[in-house]
This record gives sequence, structure tokens and C-alpha cells, in this order.
Amino acid sequence: MGKRGGRKGGGGRGGGRAQRQNWADLPRTNAKFEQFYNEQGFIPEEEKEEFWNALRRDLPNSFRFTGSRGHALAVQERLKDYYVPEITSIQYEGNFVEPPRPVPWYPDQLAWSMTTPKQVVRRFAPFASFQKFLVAETEVGNISRQEVVSMIPPLLMDLKPGMTVLDMCAAPGSKSAQLMEMIHAGEEEAMLEVSKQVKAGTAGPEPLGPEGLNDDGRTTGLLIANDADYKRAHMLIHQMKRLNSPNLIVTNHDATLYPSIKLPQRPEDKGIQRYLKFDRILADVPCTGDGTARKNWGVWREWGPANALGLHPTQVRILVRALQMLKVGGRVVYSTCSMNPLENEAVIASAIERCGGGAKVRIVDCSNELPGLKRAPGLRSWKVMDRENRMWNSWKEIEEQREREGISGLGRIAEGMFPPTGENADLPLERCMRVYPHMQDTGGFFITVLEKLSEIRAKPEDSSKVIPKGTIAALTEELEFKSKNGKGEPLEKIDALDDLVTPDREAEEEAEKNASVAEAVHQPPYSATNQISPAKREAESMEDELPSKKTKLEDGSEVLVGDRPIHRPAPVTESDNVEMSEATSTPAPRDTPQTEKEEPKPKPPQKRKPGQPIEEPYKYLPPTHEVIEPIFQFYQASDRFPRDRFMVRNAEGNPTKTIYYTAPLTRDILQANEGHGMKIVHCGVKMFVKQDVQRSGVCPWRIQTDGLRILEPWLGSERAVALNRKETLRKLLIEMFPKVNDEGWKDLGEIGERVRDIPMGCSILYVEPDSTDGGFSERMVLPLWRSLHSINLMLPKEERRAMLLRLFNDDTLVVNTTGKRAAASQDATPVTEDTPSAVPTETEEEAIKQENLALGQDEQEQTETRETYTKAGDEEDRLNTTV
Repeated sequence: MGKRGGRKGGGGRGGGRAQRQNWADLPRTNAKFEQFYNEQGFIPEEEKEEFWNALRRDLPNSFRFTGSRGHALAVQERLKDYYVPEITSIQYEGNFVEPPRPVPWYPDQLAWSMTTPKQVVRRFAPFASFQKFLVAETEVGNISRQEVVSMIPPLLMDLKPGMTVLDMCAAPGSKSAQLMEMIHAGEEEAMLEVSKQVKAGTAGPEPLGPEGLNDDGRTTGLLIANDADYKRAHMLIHQMKRLNSPNLIVTNHDATLYPSIKLPQRPEDKGIQRYLKFDRILADVPCTGDGTARKNWGVWREWGPANALGLHPTQVRILVRALQMLKVGGRVVYSTCSMNPLENEAVIASAIERCGGGAKVRIVDCSNELPGLKRAPGLRSWKVMDRENRMWNSWKEIEEQREREGISGLGRIAEGMFPPTGENADLPLERCMRVYPHMQDTGGFFITVLEKLSEIRAKPEDSSKVIPKGTIAALTEELEFKSKNGKGEPLEKIDALDDLVTPDREAEEEAEKNASVAEAVHQPPYSATNQISPAKREAESMEDELPSKKTKLEDGSEVLVGDRPIHRPAPVTESDNVEMSEATSTPAPRDTPQTEKEEPKPKPPQKRKPGQPIEEPYKYLPPTHEVIEPIFQFYQASDRFPRDRFMVRNAEGNPTKTIYYTAPLTRDILQANEGHGMKIVHCGVKMFVKQDVQRSGVCPWRIQTDGLRILEPWLGSERAVALNRKETLRKLLIEMFPKVNDEGWKDLGEIGERVRDIPMGCSILYVEPDSTDGGFSERMVLPLWRSLHSINLMLPKEERRAMLLRLFNDDTLVVNTTGKRAAASQDATPVTEDTPSAVPTETEEEAIKQENLALGQDEQEQTETRETYTKAGDEEDRLNTTV
């Protein structure tokens, strides 16, 4: 890739752009950063050198296999059986190259990491092949590029199918994907088992399935993934849609003020409004991100104490709100990619204190979970650094300093940032988990699991314990001290009271340069340049797509926090914190959660931001809708499959183009909260898409790939096509529109006669396992369109590429045998968003490349030496993400 903006560096607005440095050449030192952690004392003296050396090394590449367990293991098998042996055979400078290795503590070896240097990766052909595999499987969602420590929080949630889960700060969605996989664990097997019983006539009228999957094998759980930034919420949708879950809702709310979610009224409720409570909540909060110093150079260049001081209040508010929305007996997992105790143990202690102490909220001991994960215990004591780099041991020292010399440099420090005292001094903070870079060659991370023991009434926020406000009295006090201690010179004239808080503004400017956020997979690392140019970068910068956000702090100043906005609510009052009766239980398939008393009404929804599109409403179709019955008849769908979960997205409620399917609890939430300020930006899986079919008798609604997994166990045999030979599937993947008329069907192997005789319309291709030579080891179900003269496997080109590589080690381009798309359309084959195009033109390839770049998934150029360091997603960090 190299330099941008043209060969001579002349791109941009008005002049050339400064030459940027290579990441490897940048100094990885920061006196304040090193002073802060060296003086804390929680890194043993004998480990300090190893700690700092690890923090200065590049982060290993890491990735995770996603989706259902069976499918993930099938993709993993290709890596283990083919790519690892090839890489293991490579020798470089007399030594064998270390291949990718499974993460020892991750279940089923579904997470892997690789430490191979980039110069080796670029030099040997097996790595190029391996890279194609990773890119192809990532594009279709079978592999997620995710930092190893980022995978820890979901694994500690003890999440089971049937539970309701909230991910409060979810974008870009790698942890949300883990949570969703857990909610659907065992679902495919359960659905197939129930469908067999139904077809055999042995099933009763009640829903079947094990606990949590007792909706005829379908999970009864729900994941609500939230992000406060609208663009990031849609980035989250892009990641999560690959899992095709009807049990997902994506919302766009401030996490500190997340609204209470209404549930439908029942006769036994006697007019009392019910609200949803969660079994599990993940609070992976915005943070300074100094644990990501191994890939974010800005941590080294700009780290300062002001960042953590500014973020601490928001982190406390998010955690308190999470505990309010949690069921009694439920778990909140709090995590950051920071090692700073102000963002970690101090937040835990402050939130527990506000929620009633250790009798109400328990820190769970997870020392026996995830065997093989090396970790350090949480801290019981730590120091706070002010913006003048002075270290303070206690709040008492701060108060004494203020009495002696004023608030200079101390205005941001609050009591809750220090180790707890009084009745909370015995909180078992050692149960918190700290992961340091030198332990297992990872980034730095912090995780704590909290259990809610009883209902809570959160105390009103005490500003003195969170962040002191710059009041007129305090400012006057500072002026007096300056006058006394300032050598007698007169004070300069000021034009406004805000001018008196210049030191805080300086601190904010320091934070603006450096602050980053947890889970910012698409956040560009800080610019690494020899010379800072005043001109703003062109659209190549991710900031144009995902702009950095500023948040106002209590003193009115703003702080930049990468591309994740900080949530700043008004201070919570007594009336806002009332927790009512017992938590809502998880619903059975046709039931809904238990009742609870009236909760306080959420605040009015925020107005739509300029440029933010209007979200179409969600309207459910009645089970007897005239469109539903013909679809069920055409596909011989079982009457047992529910018809009251289909919806459309238009105000009229008419199925004009797409019909979505949702889980029952999802439906209840959408209907109960319509018009009540709930900002829902995504929900439901595309089940049917309408085609423009000219011939009568052909069902115009084809089954969308997204929803096929959910529906196929309940379909009849009339539209089924069985395939069991690899060569036949390979032909369908490579060749678009193979002919079935005349003698063309004879070239389609074992499916030839079947596809010749099947009527026009959407069919289902069942790829069944076959132990004989040339057969498959896994079951696959794919949509197939039969047109007048040809058939077409209805898969997007990315899916075709990935399957060709995984199943056949084949990178052949898709071939359009018709020569022209127009010919294909005359053949009555629908061209839809899932229909793969012919071989992409140069313009299309460029568009694909730009789209991938915006998603942090730009193709790595294997043979070109890296000249500059730009941002995450470029060649340098092709396999990596931040936490």
C-alpha cells in the first residue's frame, strides 16, 4: 500500500501531506505512562522489565471461529488439516516457522493466534494461501478478527440458551457475536430432533425441546445489543447480521440512561406495567485503552492522567444502570481494555457503594473459570495521578493539599477514585481479574463479574465522590491562593468566568489527543507522522465514516474519545433510582416474563440527529394474512411452524418486498414499546423476498438465505433437491446459471434429473454428509432457484469464494455462462441482493475494496513492503483488532 494521496504526496486539500513514519520506527516510550505504572507497585519488581518489553512488542494476530459449534468446527478442521501442516514445513533463517496455535483456555480450540513476523508472511506462498482463507471466511462471517483478551468477558457470563442479555456498549460487535452464539448453542440439533418427532407423528401439541430451547428446538433467549452512536450501531448490525438470529434487537441509546423496556400487559397483571429485566449484562465500557498500547501508538505518544479522570464518572454511571436493569441472581460483567485502577477497581467500588454495598452486589470469584488463562488479582490499593503528574495515596491527602495550596491540578480528582474506605473497605476487590501483556503475550485487560443479590435502590449521585464541579466559590478560592502564592503580581483580567478554568482545558486537550475506547475495531490508531499537518485527511481517513466524538464533562469542557461517544447523563436524582419489585423472569415460548411494579418512566427520546435516517416502523402480519398461506402451501411448510412472528418494515404493514421473522419475545418488545421512545435500529431475519416472476403458478416469495436455517426443518419434500457429491457442488459454486434444458441437465451429476423435473421457483438444496470418497463431512442447506432454462445457487459471491477455498482449495472466479446479465434476467432468474454477480469489473472490485477498507477488512498486499503506518484495517494490522 505505501503512501496515500498520489505518488508525489500531493493529495489532500491544499498541498502535500507529511511523510508518515513506519510503525516499527516510532518510539514506544512515555515518561508519564511509565511513571504511573511503575509507582503503583502492582507489577512485581522482578516482572517490570518483562512487562514493559511485552507492552512495546507488536500484538500477535488472533481470530475466532464463529457460528454454530458444528459449523465452526468444520471451518476449523480446514485450518488444522491443511494450512497448519503447510506452514509448519517452512524454514526461515534455519528455524521452522511457528504456525498458528489455538488459544489454550478458549473452549474447543475455536480461538487462534499467530506470532509469525510479517516479513515471513510476505515471503512464503503457504501464508498467501492461508491469508486468502482468512479473508474469505471473514467476509462471510465464519471467522472474526478479535483480540484474544477481548474474548474473555462473554466466557465469564455463564450464559445459557433462553436467557435475556444486554450488551450496553456493543459496537463493533465481536463480543455480541460470542453472546449470540451462546444463546443459540445446541439449537440446530434440537430443531432437527423436534422436526423428526413431528414428521413421525410422535409429538404432542405443546412446544418441545430442552430448557431454553423449548420453542420446538428454537431458543427462547434474547440479545439486545446497544450503542450510543448511530453509525457504530449500524456497523454492529453489519457484524451481527451474519449470524442470522431472530433473537436480536439492536438499539441506539445512551448506556447511562438506557430506557426501561415495557412488556405486554396480561390479565393477571391488573394494570401494573411490566418491564424486562436481564439475566446477563455486559458492560464493556468506553475507556482510555492503555492496554492496547501494543497496537495503538497514540497510547505511547499522548498518554496522560486526564483521560481516566474524565472517563471515570461515565463508567460508574453505566455500571450502576446495568445493575438496576439486572434480575436478582443475574450477572453483570464489567470490562475495559485499560490497566488503570481508576477505570477498573475504583469504578467497581463506587458502583457497589451507590447500589447499597456488598450485601446487595457481590463480586464473583472466577479464579477457577477458564483454566489455562493467566491472570492477576484485582487491586485493593492504588494511587491517583493528577494532571501535574503528582501521585496521591488517598482522598485525605487531596483535601489537605487543597487547604494548603488550592485546587490547582486537582479539579478533576474525586473521592470515589481512591480505594474504598469505611463500610466498603472490605470489598473483595481481589476477585477482579487483571490480564497483563507479559503473562500470555496479549494486550492488557480488566474483567469483573458482579452478581445482584437483592433489589437495589441506587443512591443519588454524590458529585464530590464522582467529580467535583468548578463552582464560582472554588474558582474564587483558587484565585485567592494564586494571589497569595503568586509572588504578589496582580491577576490578569478575564472576560468570562470560563477563562478561569484554562488548566482544565489544557487537560482536556491532552485527553483529546490520546483517549481511545474499548472494542474499537474500526478506530484508526493515532496518526504517526514526522510533522503534524493542519490540513484534515481526505476521505481515506476512517474519521470520515466513523467520526471521533467529543463529550462534555461536568466543567463544560469536552474530551475526545476515539470513535465511541461517551455517555453523559444529567446527575441521577433520588426519584430516578427507585428499583421496584422482583425481576422479570425469562419467558417460555408462548409466555412472557413475570410481573413487576411500575418503574419510573424513561426520559423523552432524543431528537433525531441531523443526517440520521428515519427508521421504518416494525409491523407484524396477522397469522391469517393473505400472503402467508400461499407461501406455506408452496413450500409445504408445517402448520406447527408459527405464523404470528412475521413482520414487515413499512408504516402500512404491507408485505411489498421483504418479510422478516422474529422470536416471540422480540415481537412482544417491539409491539409493547412502539411509540414509547425505544430507538430500535435493527430487528428480525429476512425470511422471504419477493421476486418479479412473470409466469403464473410460481410463488413470487423466495426463501432468503438468512432465514433458511430457521425454516428448513419444517419444509416438505416437494421443493427439496439432495446432493452428496463434491464435484456437483463445485460446479454450482463456480458456474452461474448452468443449463437444465435440452441436454444440459446431464452435466449436473446426481441432481440432474431432479432439477430438470422440478417446477420453477425457489427450491432447497440439501448437501448431505457422505462417508464415501468424494462426499461431504458436514450437512449444508442452500437456496436454489429453478428458472425456465437454468438453475442458480442463490449465494452471494463472498460465500461462494469462501466455500470454494474451504471445500476444494479452489480460488476460481465465478463464471456467468450466459455472458450477459440481461440474458440471465430473460431466463427469469431473480437478480437480488443475494445473487452473485458475474466476474466483477474493475470498478466493482474497487468499490468492494473501498467498502472492505471502511470495515477494517482491506485486502493485504502480500508482496509490497510496508512504507507507512496508517490505520487499523490496512496491511500492517490485517489480522488484528483492538479490544
